[in-house]
Amino acid sequence: MAMNSIKDEQLVCSYIGGNESSLNVLINRHKSRLLGFIISKVRDKALAEDIFQETFLKVIKTLKKGRYNEQGKFLPWVMRIAYNLSIDHFRKIRKTKFIRSKDDFNVFDIVKDSADSVEQEMIKDKILSDVKKVICKLPPLQREVVKMRYYSNMSFNEIAETCNISINTALGRMRYALINLRKIINKEGVVLYLD
Repeated sequence: MAMNSIKDEQLVCSYIGGNESSLNVLINRHKSRLLGFIISKVRDKALAEDIFQETFLKVIKTLKKGRYNEQGKFLPWVMRIAYNLSIDHFRKIRKTKFIRSKDDFNVFDIVKDSADSVEQEMIKDKILSDVKKVICKLPPLQREVVKMRYYSNMSFNEIAETCNISINTALGRMRYALINLRKIINKEGVVLYLD
């Protein structure tokens, strides 16, 4: 059987089993789509190439450690890694912009009155925890779309491509997910706001 006709999951198993060429097939199969996805996020071809390389280094480490468990979802898993690495890049840039010289140091930039903020942080953490629990109660297909949209910040076009569905199906799943989320929240009396 030609390597190009083998499914992603079989190639992953083959690579984990020691067949290095299986990974080359996976990389070549998804390179243009993944690179296009990264470029759409970072808007820089050279940077996208770097993130692409970093993505597959992370893929290799995860596979070698035996931590891969995304059965049947290789491409969405790799895209999630690429997306997270893109976000990490922007976070690093943001941090370096705020580093100032010692002469500019002002203790009041760090010390703030945190009387309310500790309580507010606890409330926010509780709300986020409740939201995650509610999302986990959605049917799997709706849950997947919600996570891609809100946790991975993907557009409906990207969700449709990643899930290999039409954009109308992606929108429909989101619509039903929101309807079901409201029902679950009302039924369980979950409070999702700060006073």
